[in-house]
Amino acid sequence: MNSYFIETTAFAKLFVQEPGTDALIRLLEAVEDHRKLISSASPLEVYASIRQRERAGDLAPDDATSALGSLRQESARMVQQPLNPAVLEIARQLLDRTTLRWPAAVQLGSALAAGDMFPGTSITFVSASPSLLEAAKKEGLETIDPTTQAPAEAKEQAEPLAERA
Repeated sequence: MNSYFIETTAFAKLFVQEPGTDALIRLLEAVEDHRKLISSASPLEVYASIRQRERAGDLAPDDATSALGSLRQESARMVQQPLNPAVLEIARQLLDRTTLRWPAAVQLGSALAAGDMFPGTSITFVSASPSLLEAAKKEGLETIDPTTQAPAEAKEQAEPLAERA
């Protein structure tokens, strides 16, 4: 079975239209909710980003309110990897051997810990961060970057993996 860990830079694309939004939506439409994973820190990170864009004037207050409502709904539908001691230890180890900053290490650590929690499940790491995608590949994860994949390509990548489950 394959599950998809949606890292914050990708997850945020569900709530504010930007490059990669359409590809991510198509990918997630092809995957059952119980195979969509996020860090429990991701909703707070995205919440902060939406509020920051609103304060900067890049997002209208009504659009921010709508995005925050969608964030609550989507977050509740996904499996959340808690920030537990195992995740934090993996993140610390990643900080020792990579150039990742701590929030990125927590995201990748969450994905790796999720793989340990669900034996027999392969994790595909979905991110819009080139450095995180590179680090995830080095850790043996399959990766998807919604900003560089066409919507149809992202959906095709999910479908064959879903058929293997």
